[in-house]
Amino acid sequence: MPVPEIGTPAPDFTLRGVLLGDGGSVERRDFSLSAHRGAPVVLAFYPGDESLVCTKQLCSYASELDRFRDLGATVWGINFSDLDSHEQFARKRDLRFPLLADTDREVVRAYGIQMPGLGLKRSVFVVDADGVVRWKHVARLGLTFQDTGTITKELAALTQR
Repeated sequence: MPVPEIGTPAPDFTLRGVLLGDGGSVERRDFSLSAHRGAPVVLAFYPGDESLVCTKQLCSYASELDRFRDLGATVWGINFSDLDSHEQFARKRDLRFPLLADTDREVVRAYGIQMPGLGLKRSVFVVDADGVVRWKHVARLGLTFQDTGTITKELAALTQR
């Protein structure tokens, strides 16, 4: 599948995920993109829990989560790891946004970001309240990531459309 173009509907999906709550509680449930209509969502596809760049990326988003929330957006981290791995990662790093398990790789294929034999391309998609892709970044090598300032600038632009 090709990478969704800006201005086209984001491929819908439902994945199991974990969400770290207050007091260390963890909620495991389904997260559906179509059920999230009405507010923007940032889909952050990252190669692996606890890898160096991925940890730096997700921790940076977690530390500035209020910047996303101030724009009415949520962040969802997505990769192939299972729920136990995500829970351990979220607890260790205090990640307070959903980490979704695409264990059968269907969502990664739907977004056109698979790398045969290697996994996935580090990618970020900003999906607006109507479920339309409004911004994306698909890394060639994945050694760097898009920072919060870049993504929140794109989110802020949504209010001006």
